[in-house]
Amino acid sequence: MNIEQARFNMIEQQIRPWNVLDQKVLNLLTEVKREEYVPETYRTLAFVDMEIPLGHDEVMLSPKLEARMLQELGLKPTDKVLEVGTGSGYLTALLARQAAHVYSVEIVPELKLSAEKKLQAHDINNVTLETGDAARGWDSHGPYDAIVLTGSVPVLPEAFLKSLKVGGRLFAIMGDAPAMEAKLITRVAEGAYNTADLFETSISLLKNAVQPERFVF
Repeated sequence: MNIEQARFNMIEQQIRPWNVLDQKVLNLLTEVKREEYVPETYRTLAFVDMEIPLGHDEVMLSPKLEARMLQELGLKPTDKVLEVGTGSGYLTALLARQAAHVYSVEIVPELKLSAEKKLQAHDINNVTLETGDAARGWDSHGPYDAIVLTGSVPVLPEAFLKSLKVGGRLFAIMGDAPAMEAKLITRVAEGAYNTADLFETSISLLKNAVQPERFVF
């Protein structure tokens, strides 16, 4: 397989047509080698438009979704970022290349260790990986300039909103399968938030995500 050709095709045929037009993001996708974060077994599928199994009932998100998350957050070099769900460490690496520091929380210890090794191997040092359950928020290093949830949530815990700085952005995929909505929530002032509905998609639930109260008849 010609890896560079496959990477080029991924960007031009999957990612750019999905409205990812920010050149800084596209350049980053060329520079940060996705295949090096994919489990060995699935390496030939690194550039395919699909979720890749990571074990432990976790997946690596599709390339176009990771690229879109990055673009929507619009990170600055001074930003402090919270990532909920480290997974493969690939999105962590992309975030780290654009921000000042990334705090990433992973509930599965094995995935945290594996991502840590990969990030260290690529000299990505502005990341703090922690093992824990951040489904209801993770205030330890807040407030944050940006928060990204890598699993879906039926309802968004208020703790995440409170952890945003004024001007901070939160990317979350909300709702129930199969009709979920990707949203970007910006804290515009103390206690005031602006929500933009971005696109429909469907991804796995964040482990231990808060469930809404369901009516039982």
